[in-house]
Amino acid sequence: MRIIVVGAGPAGLFCAVALARRGHRVAVVDRDPGPPASGRWRRRGVMQFDHAHTFRAPVVAALRDEIPGAVEALAAVGARIVPGPGGALLCRRSTFERELHRIAAGQHGLTRYVGTVDRPEFVGGRVAGVVVDGRVFAADLVIDASGRAARYLRGLRPEPVGADCGAVYATRQYRTHTGATAGPVNSPIGLSLSMSGYAAIAFVHDAGTFSITLVHDGTDLRLRRLRDDAVFEAAVGAIPQLCEWIDPRHAHPLTAVLTGGRVYNSYGAQLAGDGGPCLPGLISVGDAVCTTTPLAGRGVTLAFRQAAALLRILDDENESDSAAVRFAGWCDQHVRPWFADHLDVDGDRMRRWAGGAVDLTRPLPSDLVVAAAGADASLGPLIEPYAAMTAPPAGLAPARRRAHEIFAAGWRPPVPPGPDRYELAAICERPTAAVSSTPAAV
Repeated sequence: MRIIVVGAGPAGLFCAVALARRGHRVAVVDRDPGPPASGRWRRRGVMQFDHAHTFRAPVVAALRDEIPGAVEALAAVGARIVPGPGGALLCRRSTFERELHRIAAGQHGLTRYVGTVDRPEFVGGRVAGVVVDGRVFAADLVIDASGRAARYLRGLRPEPVGADCGAVYATRQYRTHTGATAGPVNSPIGLSLSMSGYAAIAFVHDAGTFSITLVHDGTDLRLRRLRDDAVFEAAVGAIPQLCEWIDPRHAHPLTAVLTGGRVYNSYGAQLAGDGGPCLPGLISVGDAVCTTTPLAGRGVTLAFRQAAALLRILDDENESDSAAVRFAGWCDQHVRPWFADHLDVDGDRMRRWAGGAVDLTRPLPSDLVVAAAGADASLGPLIEPYAAMTAPPAGLAPARRRAHEIFAAGWRPPVPPGPDRYELAAICERPTAAVSSTPAAV
């Protein structure tokens, strides 16, 4: 088949390379020209590009299955692979995408075009390609991997359902000095701290790099000052376990503070009321189908699980409409439950961050079920598949009764030492001298 992939992000490039390896003629279209030969890559149109990402074990498995050598190539440029079902690939998104671009550039049957997709090209009521900067590119199938807010499809399909995640975040990348060690860790990805009214996370990346991220609900405008480098450093420095990570004797910043917000839990249906595709000839994948709160770091894993499923379906189906119907059904079964889970988790988290107590009159949200393993280690084997995304949210069912008993008895997750959200906001208000020099080149 002639296949056009719109979007050269992780899901799009993964699909494109895997399809070209199957003998399809694949064209990838993206307005970003790709990574420069040297220096920092300023990715167009991707706000979250330099923010921390989590590449869980299913991402590693998908790469090994579909693009042999990709994991080894990432390891060769400094990425680390944490083995096991609960493991992860530790690297920056820029490193991840650079290697996928390099692999795609050498893949027979794959062509890359730089440009903006204006609209789908319709022939006989079907999508038969795309129009890129006024030029028609014909295709037997268009795969939309352009993200949640694809302008070229606006008004042509139902709007996604969902809600704001209630998460505003500030992050900064660092590199450890040669011979220095990173700070304390409590998970495969680094250090995750559920503070009083906000979250603080250290993500381990590739080649000695790491990110520190502070996440709040955005309601206290004083916390918006975390976008200032000096304020961010002062805030992180007030959190005992995190301050070890950014100690200037051990690490130095690579970037200014990067901010993010207006992120959504969203899910987009691909079938019309008659059970057929909304846009015959086009299938969406990745963030174009579902987005979830960045706090949980599930986005890339959900995208790659979708992409792997789509590849299997296209292997079986000779006709794109039947493939689209099967894939939409797969997403409803395997992806939508994660969307629903995060709507519940984020709604309750925002309530608790605002000072609300754990509500024992309703089922516990998944994050509290997971937290209960801190009080009863026997819950560990029950919650680990959910945490690793090798089991769906429904897989937590066997742990729910015991988790409820634990919270009903008065146990609450211990809060790490450090300022609460109001004390953090007060730190942001203080006059702060500049404490970091101009970030070094990446």
